[in-house]
Amino acid sequence: MDDQALMKLAEKAAEKSYSPYSHFSVGAALLCSDGAVYTGCNIENVSFSVTNCAERTALFSAIADGRRDFVKIAVIAFRHDGRIVLTPPCGVCRQALLEFCSGDLDILMTDGHNITEAKLNSLMPSAFCEF
Repeated sequence: MDDQALMKLAEKAAEKSYSPYSHFSVGAALLCSDGAVYTGCNIENVSFSVTNCAERTALFSAIADGRRDFVKIAVIAFRHDGRIVLTPPCGVCRQALLEFCSGDLDILMTDGHNITEAKLNSLMPSAFCEF
């Protein structure tokens, strides 16, 4: 699957976002090595620590389905005015991804015009790890 198609799936996932507090809709699409894709959106709660990000929603859906073979994840974020904002995964999502993905996982982000790619390790260089 090409990067544009994966980003389009992330965009469709963002449409399902429940974000009445931040008004910041995020979608993610996680690609497995065999071409399977798991999507997720952010789901907020009035108690913000209960909120779940789009990236973890996609990851946890895949894990619950028995998957452990991830290639890349696309992330797209929309402000309340509909403008797309280049947004990398938060630190909690980066740590969750590192639990199940290689540090070489490709992370795709967009500003609505261009797709930017980064490796998970470059976004989380000093990750918490098992000792």
